[in-house]
Amino acid sequence: MMAAVAAWFFFSLAWLGAIHVSIVAFRLLAHVALCLRRPRDLRRRYGTWAVVTGPTAGIGRSMALELASRGLNLVLVGRDPAKLREISSTICRTHAVQTETVLFDFSLVSTVQGERAMARLREAVEGLDVGVLVNNAGIAKPGAVYFHEVDVEAWARMIRVNVLALTDVTAAVLPGMARRGRGAIVNIGSASGSLLPSYPLYSVYAGTKRYVADFSRSLSVEYRSRGIDVQCQVPFLVQTNMVSSALKSSFVRLFVVPVDAYARAAVRWIGHGAVCVPSVAHRIQCFYAGHWPEFIYDAARLEQHRKQRAIFRRIRSWRNSLGNSRKGGRVATDDDKIIASGVPSE
Repeated sequence: MMAAVAAWFFFSLAWLGAIHVSIVAFRLLAHVALCLRRPRDLRRRYGTWAVVTGPTAGIGRSMALELASRGLNLVLVGRDPAKLREISSTICRTHAVQTETVLFDFSLVSTVQGERAMARLREAVEGLDVGVLVNNAGIAKPGAVYFHEVDVEAWARMIRVNVLALTDVTAAVLPGMARRGRGAIVNIGSASGSLLPSYPLYSVYAGTKRYVADFSRSLSVEYRSRGIDVQCQVPFLVQTNMVSSALKSSFVRLFVVPVDAYARAAVRWIGHGAVCVPSVAHRIQCFYAGHWPEFIYDAARLEQHRKQRAIFRRIRSWRNSLGNSRKGGRVATDDDKIIASGVPSE
């Protein structure tokens, strides 16, 4: 009797293991098939124009260039007029597409200035066949800190940029897609808010990215039958100039994906899944992270972020001392660069 029970138990474990391996293999094959298949014709499937927020650096810039290489005209939305002119000129010089620019400081959303900028965006997209929206703009500043160490206005600014602006831009573009019966909305999320059990010292940032993932999931269900694909793309760490070399060195180099490689994968994944991890390296990292007990992961992540906090504090101290030595002069520092696609892309 005991032998029969033991045999049944081990048979059950083997069966469950076989099912698990089959599921993992199926997902891997699906990913490989997507990588090998001919890229989708985005113009024919969705429309001739794309709107990209935060297109002047990092993931946003590379995705704008990648979309232009696929023949899409671009509406570029950002806060720096000189950088908008530069990326617009670069796109027009290297690709046979049209561009328009809209000046919009997303930290001013829900203010009088923000409403004026939103009106300019609505006017810019009116009458255009906007097929793709990439909500990339976001901030992670002030970086790794305990919640009580930063004034509440800094957290409010992060919520305005990462949550309110993304929602408002989507509301400005989606009605046109609904009328035309086609479109794709790509919201750039983060593993910190979608896949990882916790992200201490970046709590508000992770919370905003959780909103992006849940917003995308529900909107996907809401509009799928109307021909609109909505997805949250989830990066881990992407290598951009936004991250100081001191922080880059604390990660396994294999998992720090070059920004152009990430953009190519991200554009290929448009329309495939409500929440997706476009990079193969990031998918491996996701699989690895999911097999640690949460208490071990939490402790390890807290220790890692404490080290990042120490780095940021040294950077700020250096900035303050250098700034004091240059009377009235502003000094650009790494603290200014911890934005959008930096370390908190996880």
